[in-house]
Amino acid sequence: MEKFRVLFVCVHNSGRSQMAEAFLRNFAGDSFEVESAGLEPAPEVNPLVVEAMAELGVDLSGKKPQSVFALFRQGRLYDYVISVCEDGGERCPVFPGLTRRWRWPFPDPAAATGTREERMEQVRAIRDMIREKVERPFESVSEP
Repeated sequence: MEKFRVLFVCVHNSGRSQMAEAFLRNFAGDSFEVESAGLEPAPEVNPLVVEAMAELGVDLSGKKPQSVFALFRQGRLYDYVISVCEDGGERCPVFPGLTRRWRWPFPDPAAATGTREERMEQVRAIRDMIREKVERPFESVSEP
């Protein structure tokens, strides 16, 4: 049986898309080939995201953000491209090719404010929203 190929995309590939990729990989096992990428990849995954995911036993410490354009140049093709950018002022990249495109908007963990603990609480809330969506992906599919 051929695996579904899924790409999660956000602007910096440093938070939302990394979490979604990890959750789908953990929940779906060998049923999917899953990656994440960004339009303007950050130098590293957001440390608060790494910490929040570690609380659930998911290790993102070795993950590196990657470019949507690099994947395209490598000839990668996907069955589903899911953008996880929040609605509003952000530019959310579109991966070219013959794919189904879905939009699952989530707040940006990098926009969390307040004390360190307040920012962690915000990142945990985003993490939990992403986890719930990945566990139940078809409840409210939004296509552009």
